[in-house]
Amino acid sequence: MSEEDGIINIALDTLGCKLNQAETELLADRLVEVGLRRVSSVAEADIYIVNTCTVTHIADRKSRHLLRLTHRRNPDAVIVAIGCYTQRAANELAAIEGVRLVLGNDAKMRLPELLAEYGYLKGKDENRDGFRNRTFIRVQDGCNRFCSYCIVPLVWGRERSFLAESIISEIGVRISAGYKEAVLTGTEIGAYRCDGLNLAGLIGRILSETCIQRLRLSSLQPNEINRELITLWKDKRLCPHFHLSLQSGSDDVLQRMKRHYTTADYLKAVSLIRSMVPNAAITTDVIVGFPSETDEEFDESYGFCRNTGFARIHVFPYSPRPGTEAAGMSGQVRAVVKRERLQK
Repeated sequence: MSEEDGIINIALDTLGCKLNQAETELLADRLVEVGLRRVSSVAEADIYIVNTCTVTHIADRKSRHLLRLTHRRNPDAVIVAIGCYTQRAANELAAIEGVRLVLGNDAKMRLPELLAEYGYLKGKDENRDGFRNRTFIRVQDGCNRFCSYCIVPLVWGRERSFLAESIISEIGVRISAGYKEAVLTGTEIGAYRCDGLNLAGLIGRILSETCIQRLRLSSLQPNEINRELITLWKDKRLCPHFHLSLQSGSDDVLQRMKRHYTTADYLKAVSLIRSMVPNAAITTDVIVGFPSETDEEFDESYGFCRNTGFARIHVFPYSPRPGTEAAGMSGQVRAVVKRERLQK
C-alpha cells in the first residue's frame, strides 16, 4: 500500500492464450473501478494476480515458476492464482508458498468481491495511465470440439457466446480509454452464435456501430473460413492477418487428433483467403510428437508447412493432459524425438 495515499496496488500477469489476456484486462479494469491502482512492478504490488494456463505441461511449469518467483521478489504481496491451471488442479497451486487465494475460471471474475472480504479495497484512484494501443475483447468462451489432446473443454466447459450489444459497448469503453485496435478473442471464436448472429454478423455490427480504428481476430479453424466472412475484409480496418490452427500436416494424425478437417480442407481455406485478401499474413500452430506420430507423418507436416508458406509458425511438442483421450493413447513419442522434430 502506498504510504502517501493509502491506495492498494495491484499487478497482474497472464500466461497462455489471448482469451486469458482479454480476461486479465477486464479483471484489471474492474479492480481499478473499485479503488485499486494498477502497477507493473512486482516490488510495488500489494496484490499480485497470475492468470494461469494449463494447455501443456510447460504452461503448468511456467505458472508454478511465476508464482514462486513473485513470492521470492515480494514476500509481502498477497498472491492470487486464477485461471485454467487452478480450474484443473487448485490444490497444486494452493500449496505454493505465498499463494493466498486460488480461483478457477468459474470464480475469477468475483475477485473484486472476494478481495473486499479480505479488506483490501480502500481508497479510489482516478488516474489510469499506461494505456496501450491494442485491447482484447472476449466474445465467446468454452469449446464443444473435444479434440483428443486438448484440455480446454475440460477447464472452460461448453461453448457460450456473449451478446453483441455487450461486446460493442465494451469496445466503445476501450475506445474512450484510448485504445485504437481491438482483438476479438475466445476459446473458439468461429463458433460465435448469439441472437441470430454468427461471427461474420458480429464483425459487421462492430464495424458499422463503432469507430475502432483496427479490428483483428484471434485463432480460427479452417472449416470456419467462408466467403461471407472473408468479404468483410473489404473494410480496411480489419487487419489482414489470419491465424488458422493446423496442428498437423498429416491427415492420419489429424484424424487421431479429432480435428474434423483434412489437409485438403485447410488448403482450400488458405486459397480462399489469399484470393480475396492478397496481402494477408497467415500464421498457424503445429504440434510435434503426437502419440504414434511416425517419421513419415512428421515429414508430411514438415512438407505441408514449407509448401503453404506461413508468415509464422508456433511449434510446440505434444504434452499429455490429464483427462484427455490422447493421454491414454499408446505410442507416446520419446522426449528426445519431440525435441529433434521441434528444432527441425
